[in-house]
Amino acid sequence: MPRADFYLIDKPRFREQPLLLVCELAKKAFAAQQPTLILTRDYAQAEAIDELLWAFDDDVMIPHQLAGDDDDADTAVLIVPPGIETADRPLLINLRETCAVGRYQRVLEVVAADPAERDGSRARWREYQRLGFELHKNDM
Repeated sequence: MPRADFYLIDKPRFREQPLLLVCELAKKAFAAQQPTLILTRDYAQAEAIDELLWAFDDDVMIPHQLAGDDDDADTAVLIVPPGIETADRPLLINLRETCAVGRYQRVLEVVAADPAERDGSRARWREYQRLGFELHKNDM
């Protein structure tokens, strides 16, 4: 059964910079050797994550790139802006306002502290539930 984990941001560290949590999740996935997709809302968000993944942890180098190159399949963490098609991977970090379409074993939803974000996450929760996902909520 596929699983969806919702990470609800609350701690000041992540509240100020929600993309930091995305980097932490990507770091965990890389350590577990799970090829990961990060679906971003727009190109600017994709670039911001790309930059942050280089800088957020001096002790770890996470191989990553923006999707669209020939060597996408070889890169551990692939950052995917809208409009770029990629092959499915077992783990997906979803930052978009809609549920991810495709075959994933696990989806991680990062939800900012903003009330509008929380409303959107409730709709996605119900959709994953309808699709038969096992659901988990984590307060961050």
